[in-house]
Amino acid sequence: MSQHVFKRAGFLAATVGIAGLLGAGVASAHVTANVYGPQPTKGGYAAIVFRVPSEEKDPITTTKVAVDFKADYGIGSVRTKPVPGWTAEVKKSKLPAPITKDNGTQITEAVTAVTWTAQAGSELKAADYQEFSVSFGPLPTNVDQVEFPAHQTYSDGKVVDWNQPTPAGGEEPEHPAPAVKLAAKADGDAHGNMSADTASTTGEHTEAAAATSDNTARWLGGAGLLVGAVGLGVGAGATIRARKATAKPGGNS
Repeated sequence: MSQHVFKRAGFLAATVGIAGLLGAGVASAHVTANVYGPQPTKGGYAAIVFRVPSEEKDPITTTKVAVDFKADYGIGSVRTKPVPGWTAEVKKSKLPAPITKDNGTQITEAVTAVTWTAQAGSELKAADYQEFSVSFGPLPTNVDQVEFPAHQTYSDGKVVDWNQPTPAGGEEPEHPAPAVKLAAKADGDAHGNMSADTASTTGEHTEAAAATSDNTARWLGGAGLLVGAVGLGVGAGATIRARKATAKPGGNS
């Protein structure tokens, strides 16, 4: 085998290795809204988990996370799942005009924000993440997805706004707003008509699914690291063999 083939194989393996190493840490680089149970339907209730990574370097930590609920969604009820070491505050605002839901209920006061604040010693350290679960509704019926602009506050006073909408083309902006797509509500759709209590229970029971998702993410991350290490090793080995082959008489034959 020629020296050029060895060099090409080494370069390819090293490239694959580096891609694996980088890919393991890119997947959860920003605040996201995740659904671990049934997809929320228009007009129904939702159980959503906001995943928040802390991206600043030590010793800077995340101390507060605020998520906005657009007033025109007319979300009348929100429940939060307790997070050890964090307090949650739900903010409601009076609407300029009532919003009438499909069932005839008029919403005059809607949820406009939920804020989680870390207690001393529970701040989110660099390279860690936390999940904040909420159940809420009724959802709007006139949109295909709901967006939740988020604001992440760090211990040095820096605030990062995750509030940029993703364009129709799908190219992700630098600070995308967490968003969840809504399924169409079919006649007699049980999920679309489930009560707030049911949605809250669903949210509580998503913890096991969330843990499974997290374990899968960790496994994929580990696999990426392993592929990266193997790739780098193969690349280095190929380079060494090429050098040895070059040093021997007839090594390029």
